[in-house]
Order: sequence, then structure tokens, then C-alpha cells
Amino acid sequence: MQDPFSSVFPLRPGRVHEVYGAGAMAFSAMAAAAASGPVLWIRESWQEGGLHPVGFAQFLDPARVLLARSAHQIDSLAVAEEALRDGVVPCVLIEVTRPLNLREGRRLQLAAKAGRATGLCLIPEGMGSNAAETRWHARPKFDPESEDSTLMCWEIKKNKSGTIGAWDVRWSHQARRVHVVSPVRLGPGSQDALG
Repeated sequence: MQDPFSSVFPLRPGRVHEVYGAGAMAFSAMAAAAASGPVLWIRESWQEGGLHPVGFAQFLDPARVLLARSAHQIDSLAVAEEALRDGVVPCVLIEVTRPLNLREGRRLQLAAKAGRATGLCLIPEGMGSNAAETRWHARPKFDPESEDSTLMCWEIKKNKSGTIGAWDVRWSHQARRVHVVSPVRLGPGSQDALG
């Protein structure tokens, strides 16, 4: 029997998903690592801070990451739609800066289905599209017993296929994939500790 997490991650191909939260960038890099082949990351040129593919090296080969910078979100959506429909790039990530209307979201879904590619929109909180297959909230967690900074809590807030839930996950450097882990041990003085 398939466990609930493996039914939702890696992200379902041929669909467009969403992620938000402080861990959205890491979630995106881990989701991209699960796809084989090149990854297209699209963002508007006016956004502060730049993406540097070497920063994702612990998750995926920086040579696999193609960066596209657009003037406006409408251009980003056009690039994403064409890339998803073509299917040569199996994973397309797009940073969304304004809410997608149903038409825009549906066009991305149809393009992903046609190209059998996986799309992932990085969205600000509260800005989800009704057309998204899944919507994830990703946030980092502190593990006082480990120097590994990849511990995160991933919660699926919307899923058109049914399964929702929350998982503590960690990136396995050896296996180069995401592992579900037991929750961090509650120590004395922690908010949820008994006694």
C-alpha cells in the first residue's frame, strides 16, 4: 500500500502546483531535483535579489537550471505556458507576484497536461489559484540535535486528488531525495512538552 506522502510527492507531472511560505524556495529546488532533465525557473526582472543556481547545488546540479527573467508577469506566464506545452523542460517553476485568474491558471494546467511537464508556482501567502492541482505550505524547522539545515514541515493545504496532511521532511544528501522524518523530539521547556 502506498503511503500518503508518496502519493503527493514527487509532484504529479502534467499538472501545475503551488507553494508558499518561508521554505518555498527549498521546496521548489527539492521538487525540481525529483524531475529528470533541465529545470526552467521564471521570475520578473524587477524582483529584488537574484537567483544563483549554485545555491541549489545541494539539491540539484546547477547546470540543469535555466533562468528566465521577464519584464512583467504576463510575459512570465507566456514563457511558462510555452515551456509546459512543449514538454522538453520537464519542470517549470514560476514566481507569481499577483493572483492568477481562473483563465490564466487553467491555461497553465492545459499546457502542463499537453506537455506532460510539472509546473510549480511560487506564490505569496493567500494568493492561490483555483486551478492549482495542489497547494503546499513549506516552512523550515529547527532541529537542535542536528547541524543539517534542511529539516522542514510541508503541509498540503489543497489537493484536487484528495490526500492532505503535514509531514516533517529532510533532504538526504546521500540519496539525493526527500525523506519523511519523525517530528523533532520535544525537549524540556518546549511549548508542547508535557509536564
